[in-house]
Amino acid sequence: MKLNRNHHKNNQTIAFPWSIWSSIFLNKRIWIYRLRSFLAVFSAFFLTSIPLCYGSDKHPETLKQLIEMYDPTGCRECHEDIYDQWQNSHHARSITGIFMERYLKKGHLSVKDPRNATKKNFPCFKCHLPQLEKATDAVAAEIAEVILNNDKATMKKLNISCMVCHQDKAVVHGFPESNVMYGPKAEKEYPEKEHMRVKKSPFMTQAAMCGQCHGLGPIFEFEYPIQCATLYGSYLHAYIPSGGTQTCQECHMKKADHTCPPNFNDRKDVSERLRQALPLEVDTLSYRFQPFEKIFVSTIVVKTKITSKAGHRIPDG
Repeated sequence: MKLNRNHHKNNQTIAFPWSIWSSIFLNKRIWIYRLRSFLAVFSAFFLTSIPLCYGSDKHPETLKQLIEMYDPTGCRECHEDIYDQWQNSHHARSITGIFMERYLKKGHLSVKDPRNATKKNFPCFKCHLPQLEKATDAVAAEIAEVILNNDKATMKKLNISCMVCHQDKAVVHGFPESNVMYGPKAEKEYPEKEHMRVKKSPFMTQAAMCGQCHGLGPIFEFEYPIQCATLYGSYLHAYIPSGGTQTCQECHMKKADHTCPPNFNDRKDVSERLRQALPLEVDTLSYRFQPFEKIFVSTIVVKTKITSKAGHRIPDG
């Protein structure tokens, strides 16, 4: 039976057993409001039940607290080789080479007094220091002062450390578990009580793991949107459709190499990698051109061809 809504509205004598429930659940605004209220209560209860640790809802209020939360030196005791590799990577110096001092002195992100800086002044840190998202604006102000004072010793402590990849970024559905580190291999129990449990995260072997930072393009979530890395986008839109099968890790982390080459400070290594990734073919044809009698012009035609064997656009980031 088709219900005449107008008739139902005007004739108050018509009543259905489900009229009260239908007025509640069929009203989209009420439903959305009730759903949001439930999620808010559930989230508040759930998040406050999680012990505070690397991947939790802890919000450092000082720069010292933030540095201590993500300090990787404890990992070195058991993983010295990997730690040394990481120290030579760009992940270990993620904020020392991105010209943040210029941004803070001039332009939309500039601040007259570092004490007035907030997290909005650091859109680049979405990838270059993602743990700042957990901190308060007071920590952002401290970082602004560190950068403007060129405090390199402190800047070296702000980086993409072990916990960023093996905790925060290792889980994409839900939250990382407390006192758990994630890796690409199966779970392994360590005898030391102070060592966190290690769980397998299949996501860490996928290109999307790296794509969280080496991204898809424009970032519109900030007050002043920025255009940054599009490397993962070119990987998806060009390399994969052309038949490519390798992941980022298979090229840049062979044998679990945590230097994640190339190292752009090593020009010899970079040149060799570019030679392999972008082979150059050159063909030449030389002849003498005679535009007029007794006038000869030496001429050469150079034909070049560059074939990209890389899994993404070059240059990119």
